[in-house]
Amino acid sequence: MRSMTGCGKGTAADGTWEVTVELKSVNHRFLDIGCRIPRTLGFLEEPMRRMLAERLKRGHVDVYLTVRSAGDSSQVVRVDEALAAAYLKAAEQLRDLGAGKNLRVAELMQLEGVIQREEAELDEEAVTALFRQACGLALEQLTQMRDAEGRMLRADLAEHLDRVAALRGEVAERAPQVVENYRERLSARLEKLPVEPVEPQRLAQEVAIFADRCALDEELSRLVSHIDQFRRFLDAEGETGKKLDFLTQEMNREANTIGSKANDAEIAQLVVEIKAEIEKLREQVQNVE
Repeated sequence: MRSMTGCGKGTAADGTWEVTVELKSVNHRFLDIGCRIPRTLGFLEEPMRRMLAERLKRGHVDVYLTVRSAGDSSQVVRVDEALAAAYLKAAEQLRDLGAGKNLRVAELMQLEGVIQREEAELDEEAVTALFRQACGLALEQLTQMRDAEGRMLRADLAEHLDRVAALRGEVAERAPQVVENYRERLSARLEKLPVEPVEPQRLAQEVAIFADRCALDEELSRLVSHIDQFRRFLDAEGETGKKLDFLTQEMNREANTIGSKANDAEIAQLVVEIKAEIEKLREQVQNVE
């Protein structure tokens, strides 16, 4: 079992370029990848999405990507010589008109457009190879953290599931007593009424109708089945979060049916406790991949 929450970071360099990838994931119904890549690094988006989809099945994943030069500066400074010459010529004309100061180099460099900074050309093949290494390292850290979180989630889910199973057992023990209690109440009520005694066969028929109406065998059996399936998924590999979420819905449906059919205060209280435990299961299941 694996959680959807975690983070990881990886860096790879080859002496010319250094690539750093950071991954942060939180809960989400599906795999949702959020990444804003500069236009110059757009060629990395497809391999990035493919690598994440191969390792992750659910969760919102934010990707932070940094690519910089590991050696010389990644920016190139260029001089617009034609523009600089035009500025110098204009300065000479102004001087001829009476301006008493020559245009210095430092001043010329500050004039708009003379100095232009450009990003050095990226080696896409080399940067992609480094990205794969860095992303692989980040994914390894992320999955390790998700696995560790998953182990804690499994322990917590197992504890609540054990509680549901125990409460279900108490309901199963109580259920036969509900019919017997009804028989006793009905007999006592009939004895107090100013009517002729009811034939035992008629009384047995009424009790049988009540027993059929409040029978919980099917619901209790299905609840056992859901609990057993839940346990198997706790130890299963791969994506199990959606299956566990479905099982919690089915368990809650059975609990509601038991509560409505039982016609017994003690069972009703047990159902409230069962539903409380199922809700705890449902909340935790939202964190499972």
